Amino acid sequence: MDGYTTLYGMLETALKQAGEESGMLLGQELSIALADSLSTSKSSYFGGLDDGCFVLGVDSGESYGGQFYLVFSLRDSIVMSSILLGIPPARIQEKKRLSIIENDDIDAFSEIANMVNGALNTVFQGTLPNKVRLKLLPPKKYIPEIDALTSDEPLPDGDYLMFRSKLEMPGQEMNHLDVLIPTDLGELFDPQPVCADVVAAEGGEAPPELGEESAAAPLETGGGVDSVVVLEDDEEQRKQMIELLAFTGFQIAEGTLNADIKELFAGRNVKLVMIGSQDADDRELAVCIKVNAMRQDSPPPIIMSAECWTRTAVLKALKYGARDIIIKPFNGDDVNSKVRRYCKIVPV
Repeated sequence: MDGYTTLYGMLETALKQAGEESGMLLGQELSIALADSLSTSKSSYFGGLDDGCFVLGVDSGESYGGQFYLVFSLRDSIVMSSILLGIPPARIQEKKRLSIIENDDIDAFSEIANMVNGALNTVFQGTLPNKVRLKLLPPKKYIPEIDALTSDEPLPDGDYLMFRSKLEMPGQEMNHLDVLIPTDLGELFDPQPVCADVVAAEGGEAPPELGEESAAAPLETGGGVDSVVVLEDDEEQRKQMIELLAFTGFQIAEGTLNADIKELFAGRNVKLVMIGSQDADDRELAVCIKVNAMRQDSPPPIIMSAECWTRTAVLKALKYGARDIIIKPFNGDDVNSKVRRYCKIVPV
């Protein structure tokens, strides 16, 4: 799923923290690692569910009103709650195999869910100060082909953003934790960038250098050689970016921030654009809009890098078309992870 990088980042941080804190509660290591995101609907999600689950509503108050949902596998819930209750390993495996869940298990599982909600609150309130408050609601059990799927149960009909995390615990075969956020609430948490003409129509601030060249740029179809475009004034840093992108196997087209975008896109299926700068000022934001103008129907993902980022610069970058940001000096693993995600490259 493209976009929602701010929301993805908040959830990634919060869930990692939740795993560490829940592991301390359980007395053994637990990892919750955000791995994927996609758009779905209630019918699609539950239509593909093979096993039972617990659905926990999270009520979001204040400036971000609504509810989103945490969905745990029933078997994962049994394992974690049983460990917290001190049940012997052999009995835990039997309960897991037979999906035996008792009142004590539900109470223990709710304690773990509270740890997750606490981590979410810490990160969301830190990123959106004085604007959000998250309250965990009681868990609902849902078993496919046994429990009724109604318009409101176990969660309301509609379209959702699904963020899937892998649960890992030594000695246990675990599944995943899904966070389902209604699309309209996701837009509140993480407003998506709008194109330049919409910004201008709404009287918003547009960066300079958007003159006739970008407004009149012809639309490219995206056909041609799979490529990555690298734009950076500093030759050494541009070379470093190219080296970090070599693993993609895509052809690299490079230039400065003043390069002819039309020429760089000609004959290429541009999969990603990397823009490098010193301090992410309005000149780089103008380049974002020029890139988006080349393929207005399906613009390539843009990752911006800079040594100095302010909160205002980050918000502007996302508003004018960047999908993600990177802080210089480059961290190879960070670049690799982001590029794989946006180019949909599966690790070998």
